[in-house]
Amino acid sequence: MAQRGTGMAADIAEQPEVYATLLEPAHAGAIAKVAKVIAERRPQHVVFTARGTSDHAALYAAYLTEIRLGLPAGLASPSAITVFGARPDLSHALVIGVSQSGGSPDLAEVLRVARASGALTLAVTNNPSSALAQTAELSVDVAAEHERAVAATKTYTAELMALLMLIEGVRAGDGVLPADEHAALSALPELATRTLADTTATDIAARYRFAARMVTTGRGYAYPSAREAALKLMETSYLPALAFSGADLLHGPLAMTDPDVPVLAMVGAGLGGQAMREVLTRLDERRADVVTVGPEAVPGAKALLTVPAVDERYAPLLEILPLQQLALSLALARGEDPDAPRGLKKVTATL
Repeated sequence: MAQRGTGMAADIAEQPEVYATLLEPAHAGAIAKVAKVIAERRPQHVVFTARGTSDHAALYAAYLTEIRLGLPAGLASPSAITVFGARPDLSHALVIGVSQSGGSPDLAEVLRVARASGALTLAVTNNPSSALAQTAELSVDVAAEHERAVAATKTYTAELMALLMLIEGVRAGDGVLPADEHAALSALPELATRTLADTTATDIAARYRFAARMVTTGRGYAYPSAREAALKLMETSYLPALAFSGADLLHGPLAMTDPDVPVLAMVGAGLGGQAMREVLTRLDERRADVVTVGPEAVPGAKALLTVPAVDERYAPLLEILPLQQLALSLALARGEDPDAPRGLKKVTATL
């Protein structure tokens, strides 16, 4: 019988290889072809639909879309269509379904309705033969291969990487990543390997074994990382974890932070990280137990999960890695099995 957590540990360790795979000519070329079609169709806005972990990848892509493409972007509520029967006019939209398995009926139905209304539809999935991929006009394979653990790790970061390549390809106009962009992305596999080699996340896990709840926070591109980290902690350790943007944390939830509530704060090298400085000051006033994730130590923080300094568009592909390691190690420290969380299945079919 395999030891607890070996599947999740293996999935986490394979992420540098997944990044490298997506940059290979066959996969990069396939993404470029899709990006070229999107650029030629010139959608007026972009709507993402996803669930769970993939919802956080979609949120990251929404930030990219608005910042890099200048297009309005948002996350659809599938139930508006599947439960309430809404039929929004999506004729000028690009509608992107993001799902590791591609097996959730509600996401496929959103794409079906969107396509019928005249939208350009795209499935981003780890299963190119899935219902979601078959429903969409276009499809991108994130090429993460089989994931052992129920809690998604490498499929999440594969989605981030594929969506980043896609959106930058659309921005280029012809779908092909500019040489400097490709060179920067080509450094990610080695940077991810270096990040995973740091044992700090594993070392500090025991400190939070008896935590009653945690808070995760970040701004901009880092906010999806905060939400994904919270989900991983809840999935694997059954630990209530509340995710807030740094701005929202100051609008009330800050009151619940104190020395007994650990806070995981994403503090990168870009504008989002700079915007977190006021948040950190306020947390320090509350004497909160803060662990930061980023390239530099922050005064007052109890620990730093170090990630290399990169363009903040790329940071989510690195900063989530030690947080996955923390979730894995914390689950084991609490006597749980992160490979098979109770009550969860790999494919969740919502209607």
